Amino acid sequence: MTTTRLAYMPLATYPEAVADEAVLAAAGFALSLGGALQVTTFSVDIPRVPSSLAGLLIDIPGLVQAAEDKSRSECARLQSLIGGLGAPPAVNCTSREVLLSGLLDAAAAEARYYDLVVLPWSREEPSAQHLIEAVVFGSGRPAILVPGSARPVGRLDHIAIAWDASRVAARALGDALPLLAEGGRVTVLTVRDEKPLAGAALASLLASSLEKRGVKANSIEIALGEKTIAQALQEKALAEGAQMLAMGGFGHSRLRDFVLGGATTGVFADARLPVLLSH
Repeated sequence: MTTTRLAYMPLATYPEAVADEAVLAAAGFALSLGGALQVTTFSVDIPRVPSSLAGLLIDIPGLVQAAEDKSRSECARLQSLIGGLGAPPAVNCTSREVLLSGLLDAAAAEARYYDLVVLPWSREEPSAQHLIEAVVFGSGRPAILVPGSARPVGRLDHIAIAWDASRVAARALGDALPLLAEGGRVTVLTVRDEKPLAGAALASLLASSLEKRGVKANSIEIALGEKTIAQALQEKALAEGAQMLAMGGFGHSRLRDFVLGGATTGVFADARLPVLLSH
């Protein structure tokens, strides 16, 4: 039986759409993994509120209508942008209108019907982080953050894995390995001085396990020094030539107030290469 990997990319358009550079980089990365890409652009329906005294001074209904019109216009523009990358079934782009309050849940729920999610990341659009958080922690699917600066990938030959022998790190490894091209290799990264670890030589133990499974692998232990853990992991992954870093996503939500782990926070704030997060 022939199967096709389906990747999903949700794009919010309110208050602003993420940068085109990041959208194209994320779509290109998804297509390099093989299979097909489904893109959904979300326009928003903003509830009207009863006019008050402020409404006499500010045209609130007009501002709401303008915001909705802009959101729908951005959906159309993004569909045109995505359409330049390919045609169905390889690339399919649709639009949905959702209540503003339901956008994040709608994207996370739709993501569950796909194998993985690609999420454009841009420093210039911090509001996109809300969508990223909702999908990473709410969809149950592996999510790959892709910055606009990501280099084009012909095929995924080299993955770095942030390894601390935790449950979420094992999940990230399991999600990442099927994406690795045949004959590709894995670099296992362990940070020595960030937190107590479950044992010694964790990186070399995993590398040995991967080699027994026929996957080329090497292990590297990183000294944190003055860097954050996200900086240390991403810098070493890039220095080793990895095309993607895979790591567990630590975090939980209290009514959308996300409490994140250190490495996850750092990647959300400054993604330097494609990063697969599993939660």
